[in-house]
Order: sequence, then structure tokens, then C-alpha cells
Amino acid sequence: MASERDVRAGLRRAGQEHLLRFWAELTPGPRAALLAQLAALDPDALREHCAKAARALSRAPGRPLAPDARLRPLPAERVGSAARGDPQERRRWEAEGFRQIAQGKVAVLLLAGGQGTRLGVTYPKGMYQVGLPSGKTLYQLQAERIRRVEHLAGERHGTRCTVPWYIMTSEFTLEPTARFFRERDFFHLDPANVVMFEQRMLPAVTFEGKAILERKDKVAMAPDGNGGLYRALADHQILEDMERRGVEFVHVYCVDNILVRLADPAFVGFCVLQGADCAAKVVEKAYPEEPVGLVCQVDGVTQVVEYSEISPEIAQQRAPDGGLLYRAGNICNHFFTRDFLQTATREYEPLLEPHVAVKKVSYVDQEGNLVKPPTPNGIKMEKFVFDVVQFAKNFMVFEVPREEEFSPLKNADTADRDNPTTTRRALLAQHYRWALRAGAHFLDAHGTRLPEQPDLLPNEDPPATCELSPLVSYAGEGLEVYLQGQELRSPFILDKDQAKELQPQT
Repeated sequence: MASERDVRAGLRRAGQEHLLRFWAELTPGPRAALLAQLAALDPDALREHCAKAARALSRAPGRPLAPDARLRPLPAERVGSAARGDPQERRRWEAEGFRQIAQGKVAVLLLAGGQGTRLGVTYPKGMYQVGLPSGKTLYQLQAERIRRVEHLAGERHGTRCTVPWYIMTSEFTLEPTARFFRERDFFHLDPANVVMFEQRMLPAVTFEGKAILERKDKVAMAPDGNGGLYRALADHQILEDMERRGVEFVHVYCVDNILVRLADPAFVGFCVLQGADCAAKVVEKAYPEEPVGLVCQVDGVTQVVEYSEISPEIAQQRAPDGGLLYRAGNICNHFFTRDFLQTATREYEPLLEPHVAVKKVSYVDQEGNLVKPPTPNGIKMEKFVFDVVQFAKNFMVFEVPREEEFSPLKNADTADRDNPTTTRRALLAQHYRWALRAGAHFLDAHGTRLPEQPDLLPNEDPPATCELSPLVSYAGEGLEVYLQGQELRSPFILDKDQAKELQPQT
């Protein structure tokens, strides 16, 4: 372990010696913990990190991009569509995706290092229950979709196959996530195929460029954003693990989307057949001012542009079909080849500019009292996973219907959107639509058939509660054999046991 003298000398070089100002008050245990934390921070990197944070904050906010000179929508040849495309072409994409999955060439990678601060919980978001009749968490829904897509691919190609699940956590989420999986027997996945690894943490910094003490013996740290993926892949030899397993294609996604389709065969197949090295799923923006990043071209280079950087005039422009001209909303759902990720970790990551997030950071004052500030007081520096798309040689976009594939859980129910109620509604509305398409009918409490409402408004609850297990259907497929002509009382849950009961006897 580094000595106090060595650590103090390093902090002096970094201009951060204040981090030891309570040293004399600490007992041996807290002293050892603080020394270990500080010794892990390279003095030169710490100095640069704190200075860069202060510089970034001091810059004036960027002006909207010039509408004609720099910004262009994506060329049509770069866009595929799950909704608008030819059904035969979609079947071809799915067939290719299933072929790659059956050969063991596809992995999924979950970004789960963030804290559920806005959601109002102290545990990882993946452990959250949004109030489904089954009580399933986001983690369980995702695990069951992996199991189902493995089954579908194996059934098509007469083989057993595995989709490895890589989960990037942080100091805050690793231990509770690992314990949650162990206590639930990894949701019946092979633990050897669930690989958890930790992203780096960076000190939170004051507006004056000083690292923040959250306790007398601990520096306030924050995950380095989901773009910390690229360093974490290198730190933990994840790409080497993928290579040993024969993985060539990686589907990366965020934990909070309740509708996410893991290892989506249509998306994977589309990307493979197009020869993409990097791709993004997008949804059409709901309205011009929707606060989502926009996938477009800036000076001829594909980027994800923050909504705040786009002028209202640009945001409201219309395409010949009447839709928004700039409509490709980013949903943090990406395809990468393993080769591209390898190059990204070696060459592109150092070129990525960090983004500034101004947050409330608890700290100890000069007297050692804990202060929970009422307003933002600290800077957290983050990189985003999509920052690398500018380096792709063949970047593609895959447009999907929002109501089928995107409903994020970000806020508590006190917020208007992206909360437990809206995510639960989105999933149950989807399952209700699937059940109607499969020929089911729903009854009220008195046994009277309810009117069918396949076209629900986004804020409208379905007339019947219907939850379909991902172990029975991944994307609405195969439900007719169980539900055709059935009259179902609400609430209805179709799990594997119920499916066996409903399956016609031969």
C-alpha cells in the first residue's frame, strides 16, 4: 500500500492536497481506506481531470447548429425500417439474425452502471418492479428474452446455442446486482454466460476545479458515463473473452427500456447483411421539441446531436412524406462488430470529448459537517456510448416503432413521463395487442366480452390486463396456438405453465 507521504506528494502535484485535510482526525481503518482510494488516482490524470471539468463548465453554452451549413438528415441508404420496410425483407433480416445467434456469434451487453437517483431508489434500476401482475423486474424480463431468443434460434437450426450476457456495472451497482442474480439462480441462465464487470469511477469536482470529499475519508466518485464502456472493455479483457467464445457481433443497450429486444434477430440480421460495423436503433421523434438526441450528419459525419443544440427551425422541418425531416431519435440501442469495439478501445476512446453534467453532490464542509446541497454544486464528467459513431466506416440506422420497442424508466411517478406507470402501461398495451392479433377475446368481471381496442393512445390503459411471459413469446410470435378463440378474464397472465394448459392436446 502507498504511504501517506507518497500520496500526499501526488496530491500536491495534482493541486488536490485538500483531500487529506481531515487526516489527523481519522482512525487507522478510515485512513487505510482513504489512502487506498487516493493511491488509485494517478496525480497527473487527476490534475488534468479536475482542470478539464472546470474549463468545460466555464465555456459558454454551445449555440444551435447553423441549419443549412452543417446539419443534414441521414441519407436514405443508411436507414432500414422495421415498420415501413418490405415484410419479405424483414423476414430475410430475421433469418440472418437467427443464423448468427445459432452459430454463437451474437452477445448482448447491458449498460447498468448508473444510479436510480431520478427514479428515487437506492438500488440498481434493473431490480425495479414497475407493478406488473407477475411482479417481474427489468432484469428478469431481459433474462427471459435472452432465453427465448436462444430457444427460437436453436429450434430453427436444430442446435443448442448461447447468447452471452455482459453486464457493465459500477461501484454502486456491481455488488447488489451480483447478489440479486445469485439469489434468483441467474434466472435459469448459466452463470458462466453472465459476465459482470465494472466501469471506472471519476472524482466529482467543484466549479473551481477541486475534487469533492463526500466524507472525511472518501472522495465523491461517479461512473464515467455509459461511454466508459470502452475503457472498461479493455480494463477487464472483455473483448478477449468474446473472442474466446466466438462472438463477432454485440448488441449494446441500456437497462431502463422495458420493451428492449435483446439480440433482436431483425436488427442483428439487418446490420450483418448491410456490412455495418456500428449501428443504432432509433424511433421517430414524437414531436419536434422532444428531448432526445438526434442521429444525423454534421459536416458529413454521422453523430448523435443533443436536442439542445438544434434550433427550433431545424427541429420543426418536415420531410416530403409529412413526417419530421430530423426524426431519428436515439434510444441508446446499438450494434457493434467486435472488431470495431477493439479499434474503439485502442484508438477512438482517447479522442472522445467528455460531457459535463452539473449535479448535486453531498460533501463535507471545512468543519467536517455533511452538507446535502439544495442546488447543483458539482461537476461529473461523462462520455457517452454513442460518441464513437463518428468513427464508423459503415454506420447504419434501424428505425423501429416506439410502441413496440421503446419505453424507458427514468423518473418516479411524480413526473409526467418515463415513469413506472408509463412503462407498465407500454408493456401491458403491447401484450394486449399481441393477444388480440392471436385471436383472443377478453371478458369483464361479469363474463361479458369487452370491446376490442387495438389502437390505444400512448396514455391510454388497455381495457383488459394481459401479461405474456417472454419465455412464451419474444415478439408476439407463436401465440395463436394458445390464444386463438380463447375468452380470457382480466387480469390474465400467460406463463409457461398456463401455456401448457392452453395448448391443444394432440
